[in-house]
Amino acid sequence: MLLPRQLAPELRVQTLGHGLFDLADPSPEPFTLVCFYRGLHCPICANYLKELERLTPAFRDKGVETIAISSDTAERAGLMAEKIGAANLRFGYGLPLAKAREWGLYISTSRGKTSIGVEEPALFSEPGVFLIRPDRTIYYLSVQSMPFVRPNFAEMLQALDFIIKQDYPARGEYAGAV
Repeated sequence: MLLPRQLAPELRVQTLGHGLFDLADPSPEPFTLVCFYRGLHCPICANYLKELERLTPAFRDKGVETIAISSDTAERAGLMAEKIGAANLRFGYGLPLAKAREWGLYISTSRGKTSIGVEEPALFSEPGVFLIRPDRTIYYLSVQSMPFVRPNFAEMLQALDFIIKQDYPARGEYAGAV
């Protein structure tokens, strides 16, 4: 189980137009926001990523870089980026499902075409949102087994002011006996 203040798993994926994303490369202070999404087939992901796209400049103003990652192919990731009008948000693609599992993401099987008529891949990961510190430790994580009810990016953006000003520590790190 992944815990805050622990080292995040390695993460390297190709991106649309930005080359290789490697979480181990020098990263911004205070965080990198990694948003794992289900894929092109998910209309909820499209709406969620539109919001992250809209707020990416505000995250950047606070020193937070954003990336959306899925196990989709480059073509499908490109279609999702186009669908949401991505101009600010980086898109990573080709996340191996074994790597998704290392990140604690749930894996689902295809149910065929979705409500928007797009075929689900045979296997794909469910959503997760992470804030990662420059030393690659996990600050915040939220992993879901369903596409519904995801963390609110606007609230996260507001919380960053308090987190940064107060140097608020990551919480939920205790792994001892209870």
